[in-house]
Amino acid sequence: MSFRGFLEKLRSEGKLKVVNQPLSPVYEVSASVGKEPTLFTNVNGGKVVMNILGSRELLAEALGVAQTSIIQHLSSCHTLGEVRVVTDSAAKEVSEKPDLSKLPILTHYEGDGAPYITSGVVVSEYEGVMNASIHRLRVIGKDTLAARLVEFRHTYNLHRKAAEKGEPLPIAIVIGIDLVTLFAISTRVPEGQEFGYAAALKGEPLEVFECTNGVRVPHAEFVLEGYIHPTELVDEGPFVDISGTYDIVRKQPVIHLTNMMHRRDPIYHALMPAANEHNIMMGVPYEPLIFNEVKKVADVKNVVMTPGGCWYFHAAVQIHKKSDEEVKKAIDATFAAHKSLKHVVIVDDDINIFDPGDIEFAIATRVKGDEDIYIYPNVRGSTLDPRSDNGIGTKVGIDATMDLSKRWKFERARRPKVA
Repeated sequence: MSFRGFLEKLRSEGKLKVVNQPLSPVYEVSASVGKEPTLFTNVNGGKVVMNILGSRELLAEALGVAQTSIIQHLSSCHTLGEVRVVTDSAAKEVSEKPDLSKLPILTHYEGDGAPYITSGVVVSEYEGVMNASIHRLRVIGKDTLAARLVEFRHTYNLHRKAAEKGEPLPIAIVIGIDLVTLFAISTRVPEGQEFGYAAALKGEPLEVFECTNGVRVPHAEFVLEGYIHPTELVDEGPFVDISGTYDIVRKQPVIHLTNMMHRRDPIYHALMPAANEHNIMMGVPYEPLIFNEVKKVADVKNVVMTPGGCWYFHAAVQIHKKSDEEVKKAIDATFAAHKSLKHVVIVDDDINIFDPGDIEFAIATRVKGDEDIYIYPNVRGSTLDPRSDNGIGTKVGIDATMDLSKRWKFERARRPKVA
């Protein structure tokens, strides 16, 4: 389903809130948005939509599956779908000189360093290798951006490879793409397979078209063409990221824009940092990765990135335990699948991992601290963790499962059923 098609579906179902009041992109939109999908129709004369993937319910609706089937659907797509090259796109309706001041790019929080594009998918190509990933993009001029490129991730590696030869990295930034493709691009897949994975999740070919710089992108509301300069660096940040705290200022590469295309009357998609939609996009894609890795060592039933863990630092993994030794293997497999993870708790299949109270119950009744807590000090985690030292920190795995030899002590009481 297209980006606009999904918006119309939400509107027809009464799930899309429409705000017609004129608002400034500097703080006013972010101060006005709640948790429901919202379309702002007059943000400096432009349209902004937020929260369209702001819950598991909305994600399930976009994927076309039941909420209870999300993990099974995501973890079952092992073959890539078809990527079909087309010549035309509605994104080409208007082509003009780049001018980011014409876009309703938001400044989200007090203390933000600048307006930021937060849902921009950066598609890059170099020497036959393609990558697509979301990067936060700081506006530093009408046709220039600073891109946060996380070290040793795919865009960083392509940029470094081009820079070593003194060459710019051709890129295109797409904003307002269909939601399944946006979610697929947020998932960690092998380099160059993002579009094929999106087609697999969609269950139909993904159409892409070629920009003037040769980069191929999916249909979108906005397409910004350009290149990442091989050596030019500027300050990027501060920026509120997934933890709801300010990430630090770093020197980051500069993007120079060379062309701007968009639909007539385009709709700008903005992700509110550290809010529901950001959480879903950044956290849930790790769930199938963890599920498939733990499946190699245990009978895994479900995986959840927990809201209290910023949807990124904490995971709850539900297994049907057959031996006590499986739990340590499941902990190690979880950390292997999500290297930025900080804490994981493994629970039995009688625990509802969508209920924080039930998880705490498992910890309270099934954990003996000196035997069931595994500590991994001085390991690579996430630079977004405020407690880390430039990404180096401590990981903790918790075995909150029943001791199989004394199962009778831990089984929960069942209320009698009244006929």
